[in-house]
Amino acid sequence: MTQSTTSNVPSTTGRWGFFGLPAQRGANPAATIDAACRSLGLSTIRGRWEEFAAQSLREQASYADFLADLLESECDDRDERRKQRRVKEAGFPRNKRIEDFDFAKNPNVPQEVINTLAQPEWVQAGNPLCLIGDSGTGKSHLLIGLGTAIAEAGGRVRYTTAANLVNELAEAASEKQLGRTIKKYGRVDLLCLDELGYVKLDRHGAELLFQIFTEREERHAIAIASNRPFTEWDQTFTDKRLCQAIVDRLTFEAHIIETGTQSFRLASTTAKRKAAAAA
Repeated sequence: MTQSTTSNVPSTTGRWGFFGLPAQRGANPAATIDAACRSLGLSTIRGRWEEFAAQSLREQASYADFLADLLESECDDRDERRKQRRVKEAGFPRNKRIEDFDFAKNPNVPQEVINTLAQPEWVQAGNPLCLIGDSGTGKSHLLIGLGTAIAEAGGRVRYTTAANLVNELAEAASEKQLGRTIKKYGRVDLLCLDELGYVKLDRHGAELLFQIFTEREERHAIAIASNRPFTEWDQTFTDKRLCQAIVDRLTFEAHIIETGTQSFRLASTTAKRKAAAAA
């Protein structure tokens, strides 16, 4: 008769069942900590616990302080990775931040209002945001910068241009996947729609876009950037009734910011050329 034996080696549960840690605590604590951190997904603690242990020893910190500092570091790193992941998932074409916007060069843009919009309350309320102005006045910078701020605050954000979105919807419709695509865009907390008005849309394209606006209306926020004032949107949406319906949905309870008509991008380029010529 054989007697079963049990191991004193600690074990934990993984995706494929139970597995033991490679060393008993006391025999090789570093190996045990490494294996436990791998199992629990504590990458920061795994990489920095020795650094924190040495610091605590120098400062004669308590065990509780050591543990609190270690856990805080793990939480901070996870939060930073989450921010980076949300921003990457948004699909922004380039990096733009509100902190880098030069409000002095465009006094039409109210800095206090923009700073308020960098907070997620308006997105949580499902309010629209309309950035209206000529090319070079900072619309896309503001759109991407605000979208980045909302993503870093934990919101699900998606960036696209009006033309790309209409093309995606048209392709989905031809493949009988339109409903799924509309729901995909309906789930994000903030849809950033750039270059609305740059391309003239036929009735079918406008109807497809209208379905996105209807799906999100008063539930999830949408931010648009357009180079045309609302009075000229009938040049983009040729069906007048559909145009009016789209304007109504995008302006109800909306934050509307007019960035002006003077391109400070062009002004900056001109100033640099004059400075170079004078040198």
